[in-house]
Amino acid sequence: MFEFLSRKPIHDATASLTASTEVKTTTCYMCACRCGIRVHMREGEIRYIDGNPDHPINKGVICAKGSAGIMKQKSPARLTQPLLRKPGSERGAGEFEPISWERTFEILTERLGRIRATDPKKFALFTGRDQMQALTGLFARQFGTPNYAAHGGFCSVNMAAGMIYTIGGSFWEFGGPDLDRAKLFVMIGTAEDHHSNPMKIALGKFKRDGGRFISINPIRTGYSAIADEWIPIRPGTDGALFMALLHELIGTGMIDRPFLQRFTNAPQLVVLDEGEREGLFAFDPAAGRPGDGRNPHNKLAWDMAGNCVVTAYPEGIV
Repeated sequence: MFEFLSRKPIHDATASLTASTEVKTTTCYMCACRCGIRVHMREGEIRYIDGNPDHPINKGVICAKGSAGIMKQKSPARLTQPLLRKPGSERGAGEFEPISWERTFEILTERLGRIRATDPKKFALFTGRDQMQALTGLFARQFGTPNYAAHGGFCSVNMAAGMIYTIGGSFWEFGGPDLDRAKLFVMIGTAEDHHSNPMKIALGKFKRDGGRFISINPIRTGYSAIADEWIPIRPGTDGALFMALLHELIGTGMIDRPFLQRFTNAPQLVVLDEGEREGLFAFDPAAGRPGDGRNPHNKLAWDMAGNCVVTAYPEGIV
């Protein structure tokens, strides 16, 4: 009997189906990794979640956060109706009473209407990782306030923007480093819950194939625990570390100048004069404004040899 059970997968979806059970295949929404999962249901109720072995991203691997996705539907702590702080109760006391949706809309209409009629900029909107950032941003702009943000702005959008402006693409949860061909991999500031399952699978293969893994992280947990070399910087000193690395690379001449000129915005001049274009890239007005499609060669750079302004991207390389 033990031998028979040991040969059968514990969560064999095809073997466990009965008249009252079914398995739905979908993708996990607990982070942006989007691993494939199987949701096991009995009589219409979710019973448990496991990884989908047929999915190309995670190949059946699932993390604790993914398994806990069942709590999005089953947690007894879920809010199921609007709550209003009880009269006389102080903030932080945790004393609320349920109210109807009609009463909720009345309160919001009155409060937001008063703010919009006086100074819309007093309204600040922040949303979590609900993947509705485009919609909430549109609402904020229509309301009349520039003060809106979301989870991505504090987590990964800055990273994505930086990589788009430098190498033309972002290291996102849906993509990653080319570990199949790499010999050395340096990981800097990667959150443990990002790119989790695919990264674990790729790192395991990378190390088995002889690759060297260096992790720069204040704590040695998660990915850093299997690093060949761990560099424990102090929290908040990432910028200082990067500037020091750039200083050494420039000082020793160990930078690929043709690559920077061809594929990045490194050579472009930035406007320092006060005005609407302060902080933006300089361009040649005669060649058209950036982004108008008339001329991709209107960006400007400084020629140190000729001590003059030149086109950042000459004809033939853009």
